[in-house]
Amino acid sequence: MHPVRIDTLDDPRLDDFARLTDVALRRVSEPEGGLYIAESNTVIERSVRAGHVPRSVLVQEKWLDSVLPLVADHEGPVFVGPDALLEQLTGFAMHRGALAAMHRPELPSVADVVRDARLVVVLEDIVDHTNVGAVFRSVAGLGADAVLVSPRCADPLYRRSVRVSMGTVLQVPWTRIGDWPAAGDDLRAQGFHLAAMALTDRSVDLDAFVQDIPERIALVMGTEGQGLTPAAIAAADTTVRIPMAHGVDSLNVAAASAVGLWAVAHAQRAAR
Repeated sequence: MHPVRIDTLDDPRLDDFARLTDVALRRVSEPEGGLYIAESNTVIERSVRAGHVPRSVLVQEKWLDSVLPLVADHEGPVFVGPDALLEQLTGFAMHRGALAAMHRPELPSVADVVRDARLVVVLEDIVDHTNVGAVFRSVAGLGADAVLVSPRCADPLYRRSVRVSMGTVLQVPWTRIGDWPAAGDDLRAQGFHLAAMALTDRSVDLDAFVQDIPERIALVMGTEGQGLTPAAIAAADTTVRIPMAHGVDSLNVAAASAVGLWAVAHAQRAAR
């Protein structure tokens, strides 16, 4: 890629970076248009290392020399301009120095993602991109094998998700899965025990669940407000809760994922 210095916003190729604070526009242009935004040198490097292809880059002058080697093997412009102009374009101050418009890779099939997996996380309709990114970071750090996201779940490649995950959404295998209960039946047919994280009269404590740990587990997490849908709970083989204290009924989904993943992954390793 090669530097292109700008002093106006007339180049139509800059549209990839325009109005990045407009969530409605982003939901249309990124998934439908086949692009996502990688923010910061670290994330751009991980994207390229994962085999993703940059279409263009937007960078502050002081970061140009560090960004160019990351994208040297690809074609396209690296736009460089005054900080005030870049802020006018994107709608925010570029504290992390660089943005790359990346071609979105084709998602693999669910069968390919779970083929060799022993522990996967299923995210049903989680709408907060920060929570999605935090779950991916827990998955990567605590040793789960993959993430499956429902059709209405927030986009893992949204730039805030990628940033909060510290780029692990570019390392952890993931794909979209269908709605429940049909999607749960497909996982069960492949040998997964469906463990729904939910508060019901039938929920068992997490520490009791891991005493006799299944060989393959799909840990199912629900949306921030209502939790899992009744269909997802009904499709589960076991409903699991994290024991709480001081009158608190539950944890944020990102925190709950870390607790649940640690307990289940630890028990699976011990069982092996």
